[in-house]
Amino acid sequence: MRAEVLEQDGVGSAAVEDVDRGDPFRAGDFGTPAAGRLLSMVETVTGSSGGNGLAAAAQLLHDFNAEYDEPTPPPDELATRLAELVAGDHVTVLLARAHESAAAIGVAVMRVHPSVWSRAQEAYLAELYVIPSRRGRGYGRELITEAMRVARERGADYAFVVTSEDDRLAQRLYEAAGFRRTEGEGGPPMLAYERDL
Repeated sequence: MRAEVLEQDGVGSAAVEDVDRGDPFRAGDFGTPAAGRLLSMVETVTGSSGGNGLAAAAQLLHDFNAEYDEPTPPPDELATRLAELVAGDHVTVLLARAHESAAAIGVAVMRVHPSVWSRAQEAYLAELYVIPSRRGRGYGRELITEAMRVARERGADYAFVVTSEDDRLAQRLYEAAGFRRTEGEGGPPMLAYERDL
């Protein structure tokens, strides 16, 4: 998957406008934010960001699992684990913050690792969550845009994400970002399987 993304200034955070025309993932397709859609900041959470970013990301991940009735450790345990993973360069954590308040309203967690099929890296968008009151306003799109930019910067030439069959909103978001449900272009549909070990 190779999706072009909006170019941002600065390192570690980027302001991204949500445009309501054309392909929002194509560089240069800028416009003014559509009515009802807000400008947010997407920041990369690092160990030197302080506990605030990690705590906010952990709370959002906790809320994500709780919303979908999935087991979840307490936010403080998640924050400790995220700190370990970020410090070891095992994950990239991105936070979307509302422009008007700087409140954390969305999170993405991505792993980038070596590919078996090429000398490049591949990216796995493991988590993507936007609080219910901010959905449909472009924050998920902004998080994916920044995640794909970071993935390319880290040498990835392929990205994948998994979602449930009944989560139509997420499917539309991923497809708009250039992801496909098939193995290769026009190939058979892909299925994801999991099990506990």
